[in-house]
Amino acid sequence: METFLKEVINFLTIEITVLLTAAMPIIELRGAIPVGISLGMSPLHATIISFLGSMIPVPFILFAIRPIFNAMKKTKLLSPIVDKLSSRSMSKNSHKIQKYGAWALIPLVAIPLPGTGVWSASLGAALLDIRFKWAFPAILVGNLMAAILIMTLSDTAFRFFV
Repeated sequence: METFLKEVINFLTIEITVLLTAAMPIIELRGAIPVGISLGMSPLHATIISFLGSMIPVPFILFAIRPIFNAMKKTKLLSPIVDKLSSRSMSKNSHKIQKYGAWALIPLVAIPLPGTGVWSASLGAALLDIRFKWAFPAILVGNLMAAILIMTLSDTAFRFFV
């Protein structure tokens, strides 16, 4: 019984590690899926947990980032940080998002390049006033596409090298 409990705790610890890794900016599921596979999860299991983890911040960013940024802009210390984050997220892809709306969020999330992903897309959607009912599904679809791509690449790499 004690061995079983240790295995259950270890398993849950691995899942929580992958879930939280996927929820982190920059890393997201692009890093969490290989982490999960390297920790012994099946590629599909690592992908599902990573997908769920990477979607956790999206509603919070879409609903809360503008009020938080507005409050931060009122302080001398935090205002430059907000300006830098806003200009960085708006400069790269804002013209595409403004032109194509929520449709532009799908490839922005799906293409696994630096500066893309759910955090960038959510921030861009919030700053460009794209409604939640359009932004969330687009980000979800793009994230699903990225998850399938990263799972395939990670599984292939682990089979080849391990």
